[in-house]
Amino acid sequence: MVDQLKLVNMTEVVNVQDAKTRLSEILSRVERGEEFIFARAGKPIAMLRAVEPVRRIELGFAPGPDLPDSFWEPMSEEELADWGL
Repeated sequence: MVDQLKLVNMTEVVNVQDAKTRLSEILSRVERGEEFIFARAGKPIAMLRAVEPVRRIELGFAPGPDLPDSFWEPMSEEELADWGL
């Protein structure tokens, strides 16, 4: 059985009546990957989520500059002083 407290804490809970009036907005948010729990009198009764997982955009897709291996070596005391460190 699903732990209802955990379920409620990870998604937005929407009253059924409120969901009826906001259905288009809720569906748009579901398409973006959000999940909702529908509740009646505060008791969770159903969960709404996208049928297929939302494809996440990965950052770092553009290659960075080629850096020499020395770039990752610690700075010397003189270099640190030049940076005011």
